[in-house]
Amino acid sequence: MTTQRLEYTGRAQPQPGEKDASGRLLYPYLPNQDLIEAVNLTLQLGRPLLLKGEPGCGKTRLAYDVAYELGLPFETWYIKSTSRARDGLYSYDTVGRLRDAQLASSNLLNAEDLARISNPATYVEWGAIGRAFQNSQRTVILIDEIDKADIDFPNDLLLELDESRFLVEETGEMITAKHKPIVLITSNDEKALPNAFLRRCSFHYVEFPSDERLVQIIQQLFPQTEGAIATKAVERFTELREEMNRDNVSKKVSTSELIDWFNILRRHPEEEVLKKLDGKLPYPGLLLKSWDDHRRYLARMGGKG
Repeated sequence: MTTQRLEYTGRAQPQPGEKDASGRLLYPYLPNQDLIEAVNLTLQLGRPLLLKGEPGCGKTRLAYDVAYELGLPFETWYIKSTSRARDGLYSYDTVGRLRDAQLASSNLLNAEDLARISNPATYVEWGAIGRAFQNSQRTVILIDEIDKADIDFPNDLLLELDESRFLVEETGEMITAKHKPIVLITSNDEKALPNAFLRRCSFHYVEFPSDERLVQIIQQLFPQTEGAIATKAVERFTELREEMNRDNVSKKVSTSELIDWFNILRRHPEEEVLKKLDGKLPYPGLLLKSWDDHRRYLARMGGKG
């Protein structure tokens, strides 16, 4: 197993419309210096980087950007409440093997098929970690929203993440990573993670971007945007976030929602957009995602009237 000497700068940005090898559209990403430092510490130590922060602050997109800048293969594992640790390593088609065994006993398979099904490895399908371990290049792995899984889930990955190896029980083969992967793990802090798991990670809390950085993000994503419109939109967005903070709203508007909201605003003439931003909140359904949020907003508007 080898480890490449790599450095992440956060300065390499995709061109508008550029896609990665899988056809996924790429977007600009503007990390601050603390986040860049956290990634580079992870690259040097070979430890997984655990990223926390409110939903929509850019945790997931960081992994895409690291893979893009470093020119490395990228694997994603989106965690669900039903996910098991082994899902990220491999799955084994027991039903398929049983079906093929029944066909073989009925003399319905030719010699080539019989040779294929006699090998247990035929029924192994690799997960994100399993594929990354076998790549000829160091690979970026995103384990997204690990806190959605069962409380024991992170501990079930300790050996695989710590020693970069795992056993395929059905074949007896030990899979050892050719290159130690770069593992980024996101959590929305919905449940606590085990101490044994945390000890094996480096950690960074992704702060919500400043107004200045939000304007930069908007202008990177929509290069034809006038600075005045971007600034005004971010001011109105920040005002809404501050109101949500005062109301102790658990789910505040996020960067991803700002981008969707601005994507609609920019389709109107500049003067019309500025006028909309000075009046009633335009397209509130893109920012206010619950009836309670709408009621609070309407109450504030009524007070202003």
